[in-house]
Amino acid sequence: MTDHRPRPLTLLDASSAPPRAADWIGEHRDELRAMVDEHGAVLVRGLLLDTRETAVSAIRAVVGDGMTEREGFTPRDTYGPGVYSSSHWPADQPMCMHHELSYADEAPRTMAFACLTPPASAGVTAVADSRAVLRDLPTDLVERFERHGWRLTRHYNPYVGTSWQDAFGTDDRAEVERYCAQHGIEPTWGTDGGLRTVQIRPAVIPHPTTGERCWFNQIAFLSEWTMAPEVRAFLVGEFGPEGLPFNTSCGDGTPLDRAMVDLINKVYEAHTIREPWRRGDLMVVDNVRMAHSREPYRGEREILVGMGEPFRP
Repeated sequence: MTDHRPRPLTLLDASSAPPRAADWIGEHRDELRAMVDEHGAVLVRGLLLDTRETAVSAIRAVVGDGMTEREGFTPRDTYGPGVYSSSHWPADQPMCMHHELSYADEAPRTMAFACLTPPASAGVTAVADSRAVLRDLPTDLVERFERHGWRLTRHYNPYVGTSWQDAFGTDDRAEVERYCAQHGIEPTWGTDGGLRTVQIRPAVIPHPTTGERCWFNQIAFLSEWTMAPEVRAFLVGEFGPEGLPFNTSCGDGTPLDRAMVDLINKVYEAHTIREPWRRGDLMVVDNVRMAHSREPYRGEREILVGMGEPFRP
């Protein structure tokens, strides 16, 4: 019988004396890439990452030209092409397992995370193998989402999350409408200047290299049922059940219930791998093979994020 239990992240010990991160990556690029292909995520420990500049250089050494984020749902600081701060998300609220930009028409194949300041406690960027998650989800649930895809509904408003201007990188409504038409998004403008969008994406895709079927989506993370109960109650009170900043359903429009979302998150948890951050850590993740999360934390935390090798699911 094959042992599918989560194993520790594969760690590469850079050296006893911290080398400059970008130089080390340049010398070990092929080895690093081979290990990511094998394991899905690799943590390099012991690099010299003492400033944002060195972190940006290290990330760029991994992701190359980088990928500009569009349709982001939380604000970020930008530090260069394809290099950003972590999402500005409340420290006491988790970011559940997801694949970056899996709701977009174009997503990054590769992610890189560089730790400048580890949190005082918790704050792990955990990972989970999407192949194993797909295997352990109920067959009828998988078949339903594979048949219909999943639907994301978003309401951009001036009060919660990122604005549509920041998400689409423009304040020109006509440009937003052109982008939506090109990327399979249905936009609707509100009388208050807000924007509602609806898009349907595949929930299961073949891995771009291996062809293996992967559970690739944000069905559970962007669901109303993953929100903390008090947060959901506040947002429903402010905007109504149909006006939440984001929510998911089956691609045919069938609503999701709490039990289904809880089940998806339970399967993710069964395959979650955690390794606490240390200063100077660099984690490289195959964004299709591995979902990732950000757990609640205390204290200051600065993790820079890079996105590269865009592909169309």
